[in-house]
Amino acid sequence: MNLHTTSHPVTPRSDELVPSRYALKIGEIDVLVVSDGVLTLPGAMLAHNAEPAVRAAWLKDNFLPPDAFDWALNVVVVRSGGQTILIDAGMGAEFPLPRAGQLIHRLKAAGIDLASVTDVVLTHMHMDHVGGLLVDGVKDQLRPDLRIHVAAAEVKFWESPDFSRVSMPPGFPDALRNTAKRFVKEYSSQLRLFEEEYEVAPGVVIHRTGGHTPGHSVIRLASGDDRLTFAGDLVFAVGFEHPNWYNGFEHDPEEAARVRIRLLRELATTGGVLVATHMPFPSVGHVAVAGDAFRWVPAIWDY
Repeated sequence: MNLHTTSHPVTPRSDELVPSRYALKIGEIDVLVVSDGVLTLPGAMLAHNAEPAVRAAWLKDNFLPPDAFDWALNVVVVRSGGQTILIDAGMGAEFPLPRAGQLIHRLKAAGIDLASVTDVVLTHMHMDHVGGLLVDGVKDQLRPDLRIHVAAAEVKFWESPDFSRVSMPPGFPDALRNTAKRFVKEYSSQLRLFEEEYEVAPGVVIHRTGGHTPGHSVIRLASGDDRLTFAGDLVFAVGFEHPNWYNGFEHDPEEAARVRIRLLRELATTGGVLVATHMPFPSVGHVAVAGDAFRWVPAIWDY
């Protein structure tokens, strides 16, 4: 896998968003952020505990439409210590969202052979994080000794999930439940469960945070003086200015807000790089303190 020139776009398909991948180095660790596309969801899902007028003002201030919001879908490929690690797997074809589910052909365009992937790390088991591995024909391309790392609490949760505190469009709870159950059935023999923390490869450590889902995890990369945190679904664009706003997909909104604030404070202090699933591609930047809240500082693209 050659990550050093992959930020340059190849000839796009007529329906493809470009650029769709961005490479960077964290010390000796190669990192590639890959776009799985975008999904359009109701604007209210940004903050179902906020006053509608306040939420509408935030959308307007950010030049976004009042009733819908395009959520980016970012996946990360990491190479460390001879291992090639896929962090999350995108939407796949589990739900009819026409601009999402681009991961498999974008990995191919980046020259990444699925058979080269030694490990998959899941931040959690929502369908936009596992669906790419359920696309027809994908499992047959994966190596038989593939290891899929996920928190034990996450697998336990999806045995009988609780949707009592989420705020999702109709159909989403059933789709999430069905996808998670199908995923466990398809890949049960390759799951490698951990409790709180596990080092997947040199400098690549997965930590369970909970909040968004009971087993939600972040992945921390460390090499030399460089640090990067892939925050999964803990951080959304609105979460810097309004870290206490509840996202519609959060199964424990109060805990998700507490974890989000802790993480943002930590990153503001350390200066480490942040990448997150639903931040605008390529979602590479830093966190700064802004009064009682935070500020997102996008990294300058390195060509």
